[in-house]
Amino acid sequence: MIKLRRSLAAAAALTIALAAAPAVRAEVTLAPHRAVYELKLRETRGSTQVDQVRGRIVYEFTGNACDGYALNFRQVTEIASEEGDTNVSDLRSATWEDGKAQSFRFTAQNFLNQQLDRDTDGRAERSGEALKVTLRKPASASSAFDPGTLFPTEHLVKIIEAGKRGDQLLEARIYDGSENGDKTYDTLSVVGKGHDAPPADLEAPARVPELAKARFWPVTVSYFERGKKADGEQTPDYQMSFKLYENGLSRDLRIDYGEFVLDGELKELEFFKPTPGCR
Repeated sequence: MIKLRRSLAAAAALTIALAAAPAVRAEVTLAPHRAVYELKLRETRGSTQVDQVRGRIVYEFTGNACDGYALNFRQVTEIASEEGDTNVSDLRSATWEDGKAQSFRFTAQNFLNQQLDRDTDGRAERSGEALKVTLRKPASASSAFDPGTLFPTEHLVKIIEAGKRGDQLLEARIYDGSENGDKTYDTLSVVGKGHDAPPADLEAPARVPELAKARFWPVTVSYFERGKKADGEQTPDYQMSFKLYENGLSRDLRIDYGEFVLDGELKELEFFKPTPGCR
């Protein structure tokens, strides 16, 4: 169950990143919005003891390319085992990234059955020599990663740009502050063919003018913990699949933890009035 809790917290933090990328380049402009997703168990695999899973993701994304982008995120997940035990994970996170992706701040708390299980607070700054990370919690520490490491916001922008170009594959190393803020991930993104017309199975909350003519791509991102040894073919720590719109909205989520898979259905969506742009 400890491994499961860590996977849930890490994947939830990555979900935040997918929702909150700033417009680092002029051709990518994201819309401030609030979205709510309902999580349901899709399938289980192998010898997992997971019997039922349900939950909800809520995030609110605001800001602009000059002032930076802020995102407040919460994911509550209830996991029931075959033995009848039930555990509730409650992840609360706030992140900020400047529009040029040079600075990234993050705080996160994960509660297990209403008891604080993990508390992370830190920031990362990009320099010419390295990506430097300073942590306040869970303990004061500093570390440095390869300067080519991307923040999650940069990563999403590159996925959108890849979709616009028609590129199908994107490899990148990212730092997102998840877990204890002390690791990076190698990622492989597969970007499908773009669509301009709304799909037939579009959820009711997504039937809004802001998405009526917006282009979107089916995307699958696989995450591999950097430096993790694997015998034979390496398998991802987890995968996330979603429909990604050119304005940054994600819908039709699927989170694959290996032992089980969750579907995330968009239940509520509100677009906010954009704040003034660069002056």
